[in-house]
Amino acid sequence: MLGHTALVAFGCADAIAQSIELPQITVRAPSPIVRRSAPPAETAPAAPQPMQGELPIVTDQFATVTVMPTEEIQRSPGTTLGDVLSSKPGIVGSSFAPGASSRPIVRGLDMHRVRVQEGGIGSNGASDLGEDHGVPIDPLAARQIEVIRGPATLRYGSQAIGGVVDAQNNRIPTAIPKRGLEAEFNGAVSSVDRGLEGSMLLDAGKGNYAFHADAYGRGADDYRIPDYPYLFDGMRSFNGKQPNTASRANGQAVGGSYIFDGGFVGAAVTQFNSLYRIPGIDGEDHGTRIDMKQTKVTSKGEYRPSSSAVDAVRFWLGYTDYKHNEIGLADPADASTDGIRQTFTNKEFEGRGEIQFAPVTLPFATMTTAMGVQGWHQRLTAPSPDDPGSILNGLFDPNRTALVAGYIFNEFKLTDTLKAQVAGRIERTSISGSAMDFPSNIFDVSGLSAGTARDRTFTPKSGSVGVIQALPWDLSASLTGQYVERAPRAPELFSRGPHDATGTFDIGNPNLGIETAKSVEAGLRRAKGPFRFELTAYYTRFNNFIYRNLTGQQCNETSCGQNAGDEEMNQAIYSQRDATFRGGEFQFQWDLVPAYGGFFGVDGQYDIVRATFTDGTNVPRIPPQRVGGGVYFRSDEWLARVSLLHAMAQNNIAVVGETPTASYNNLKVELSKTKRLKNDPTGISQVTVGLVGNNLLNENIRNHVSFTKDQVLLPGANVRLFASVKY
Repeated sequence: MLGHTALVAFGCADAIAQSIELPQITVRAPSPIVRRSAPPAETAPAAPQPMQGELPIVTDQFATVTVMPTEEIQRSPGTTLGDVLSSKPGIVGSSFAPGASSRPIVRGLDMHRVRVQEGGIGSNGASDLGEDHGVPIDPLAARQIEVIRGPATLRYGSQAIGGVVDAQNNRIPTAIPKRGLEAEFNGAVSSVDRGLEGSMLLDAGKGNYAFHADAYGRGADDYRIPDYPYLFDGMRSFNGKQPNTASRANGQAVGGSYIFDGGFVGAAVTQFNSLYRIPGIDGEDHGTRIDMKQTKVTSKGEYRPSSSAVDAVRFWLGYTDYKHNEIGLADPADASTDGIRQTFTNKEFEGRGEIQFAPVTLPFATMTTAMGVQGWHQRLTAPSPDDPGSILNGLFDPNRTALVAGYIFNEFKLTDTLKAQVAGRIERTSISGSAMDFPSNIFDVSGLSAGTARDRTFTPKSGSVGVIQALPWDLSASLTGQYVERAPRAPELFSRGPHDATGTFDIGNPNLGIETAKSVEAGLRRAKGPFRFELTAYYTRFNNFIYRNLTGQQCNETSCGQNAGDEEMNQAIYSQRDATFRGGEFQFQWDLVPAYGGFFGVDGQYDIVRATFTDGTNVPRIPPQRVGGGVYFRSDEWLARVSLLHAMAQNNIAVVGETPTASYNNLKVELSKTKRLKNDPTGISQVTVGLVGNNLLNENIRNHVSFTKDQVLLPGANVRLFASVKY
């Protein structure tokens, strides 16, 4: 009886879905091969407005792509890229400083293996150098967030071996606004931290010129938590809040473009500022906080000539001046010692150019080729005013990295239902810095010699193949294989000293070699009809996987293994071992019953990643299995959803320096209404108001991948009220 009812409901929903055009998903980051859309017929009816809460499924890319559109970003309780994406299958946030510093981790890979970028240009901060460093991109300014895995990451370099997270915006306009002037105002308040946020976006244009401006700001106090947060210290005071978690951030951007027949060229200037505190015992005792500032100048353009040989020529340019001060007490018992403990700077330039050729008819297929070149230069410093004469001062200060690369993508349309892609990349990476010789893992600084200059050069080579096959019932199947080489980064080669964020004394290895990954991934997807889903499985074998090897030695600021009595840091030596990552992701959305101009339905998700070294021991800080689902009603005006995400206990931990993490349940309730207005005298075209409740069971949630998970709980029960007005 239940099965018959479900089949009837499925049939009814399918019949109605045939008359409703699902919104087209446009992704910009995955591939340099862009298919031009045919111009709409003059007599074609206006496309219907998309319903709220649509699960975006991308079926036309060889890479696996997760898309978070604007309306979902607005509903999210997260305030960082990592927190906003943390409930997506295969993605978690690092949560070192929840609400302020949380970098996306993709399939268990993070830092130097996941590239975070904004509109095609890297975030270019210091978030990949330390878990306490925030990403200088605020979701308030993003119009869409894309997470790309698979062969398309070759477009951006070997540092994207795990994936690419791209926050899209309109800071460099690509078209004139239809009405000449468009504006959007957003605001939200949250209960758990007395949080307040707001943003303004403005787009204007006339003739051949388009302009953009945006500004945003947010602030929050220490957030409330359900219980005492410290697992291994029962003597600290507790007032119901996670100490030292307050944060403030703001930013502004202006940009403009010249739009011409066949293309555009534009530029933008962006400013990002943030002041946030670092939770955990050490951060609380020292009042640690990070004062971050970044100025970025970017430019991009595209020319689509009326040529039989070339479809498009594109470029991206970016220059970044980044600085953050790590501020705190040198002596927790002496307030007069408050000051700058370390300063990180990053001056970075990046440029990329691409040419896409017109399709060529071959005997067996239609081939489209795109080629690109990329250049990148980075100079990092990390000096500390504390003990400036020490040979350990600066962690990895200073160093320079330069990269030049070329890549090619070939796409073959074999039949109307079968496509293939072959891509390759080669790059030249030069890294210079200062390397210290540590004779053993037991030492005192008095017995060490100053570092000597080292220059390393690497030539990583990567390639990929993939196929997409359209199947009956609107299914799409994909199979991809990759071989990717990654050059070590400067911190992995040249680190030398205390790293407070991870609680480690980091020792780089200037003799590290190239890391290689051999991957295969299979996927099955359906983006149309009442039942939409995405199923992916992957297997990756790493050779010479670079990781922080916890040796078991304890260290203080100047020595390791000396039994000095104040040794509170774990010694970590950058090392290489072979490792295997395997896992899978699944998500679905099923519109079951049509009613009230919309659908009642159910959705669900599951993800797992398992990572081990070749001796069977576990790679550290791997996310646990998660399973979840919910029920919803959605229409063009309303979205109501109740969902539960269960994270299983993580007991697959490293031999040294990692503890198990308990399971948790996150109950979430969403309710929002969107009203679209026509010819309103105020000029308002759309109003959205909503409520989101997160962790409504008020559970103790610890994020296993966070270095501070045994001292820091994620926020307790929270209700967020948000609103958006568009003109």
